[in-house]
Amino acid sequence: MLIIYSEHTSPRLEYICNVLFKEQLGIDYSISNNADSLDGNFIINYSTQRSSINAFQIIPHGLLFEKNIQEQEIDVFRFKSFIKENKKIISFFESPSSNFPFDIFSASFYLLSRYEEYLPYEKDSYGRFSHKQSLAYQNDFLEMPLVNIWIQEFKKALSLQFENLKYNQPEFKTILSYDIDIAWSYKNKGLLRNIGGFLKNFDVERLKVMLGLKKDPFDAYEFMDNLHKNVNAEIIYFFLVAQSISKYDKNISPEKLQMKELVHSTSSKYKVGLHPSWKSNNYQTILNNEKQALENISGKNIFDSRQHYIQFRLPETYEHLINAGIQNDYSMGYGSINGFRASFAGSFYWYHLKAEQTTSLRLFPFCFMDANSFYEQYQDAKNTSIELMHYKTECQKVNGLFISIFHNNFLGTDKQFAGWAAMYAEFISQLR
Repeated sequence: MLIIYSEHTSPRLEYICNVLFKEQLGIDYSISNNADSLDGNFIINYSTQRSSINAFQIIPHGLLFEKNIQEQEIDVFRFKSFIKENKKIISFFESPSSNFPFDIFSASFYLLSRYEEYLPYEKDSYGRFSHKQSLAYQNDFLEMPLVNIWIQEFKKALSLQFENLKYNQPEFKTILSYDIDIAWSYKNKGLLRNIGGFLKNFDVERLKVMLGLKKDPFDAYEFMDNLHKNVNAEIIYFFLVAQSISKYDKNISPEKLQMKELVHSTSSKYKVGLHPSWKSNNYQTILNNEKQALENISGKNIFDSRQHYIQFRLPETYEHLINAGIQNDYSMGYGSINGFRASFAGSFYWYHLKAEQTTSLRLFPFCFMDANSFYEQYQDAKNTSIELMHYKTECQKVNGLFISIFHNNFLGTDKQFAGWAAMYAEFISQLR
């Protein structure tokens, strides 16, 4: 049993210890604020007090014992790796005269809680927290799962002092996820929407699809099914089932028979989640109705979600999801750039910073989305293939969780995305 001594306890300390020790290192632990009762082989002294026993000491930064949300003074520095010679690891919240160079508890909590997103910030063009304002982007660690790297270094440092301490860490895992925003490009949109499309731009391809002479360019579902055979990964589809069409919600109506058949056939083979509409982000009732609609169509209870356009704000969006009965959310990432928004490759419970409590909502961060590579980073399929492998490798190196997002339109026959389906197929072949 590992004992963590701290002069004070707090919900923040309890939360981050659960993430680091129980979930990531697989260590049984307890937190104690009684210095006189410390007895054991493995003790972490998380205080400014010096101890006569063989304790591993970390000087607290103080963040975990605060009860408000305020600007934090953050000085980024690099420390010498415990694992690789001549390598330096980026970090902050330095802990001088300690057995570890920084307060890993406070720094990890700052990143996982998304503390910076509760502070005043300038919104991007979609009203979201901009990646450009994040500590990770500004200090060039957005492309790495920094918290996982810290955990590896922490494990090594602990092992140097506590040779017999046992660990049970997670194994590398892949989740292939799909957002079905617009199930078909031309089919099943209705006569008025297709007439409007013809008036804007007469398209021979649209006419052929409508006459049944050509397959819809967004219809990649059979191709995706074939890719998934014998693949070593979990699969999940997120469906947008907005009841009304708007600027950002352009899905096929969930009342369409063909849409119902697609959802139902998909849910018979894979896990299905809700892709809450843009409008639902502001209205609990709309979110509830969309979830109910997807449950009715799929015939299954829906516990998973990912926000359309990665549109969410803290804490309101996550509060709405919990109220709707969502247990797992896959929105923790940016809709403007690929990378690790929470600097973490693994799932974790959302900590409600304003309520100061651990919630029931489990977050599953993604680090790659095709739309980011194409629309935001202006990459072709070849360069995206390199980027995709980079993120998979980064997650694999830390035995983390790799989650990718693809859209059906990228994997169909639309000329705009020529080469993307082949690139993705090559990637999938490496997961078998």
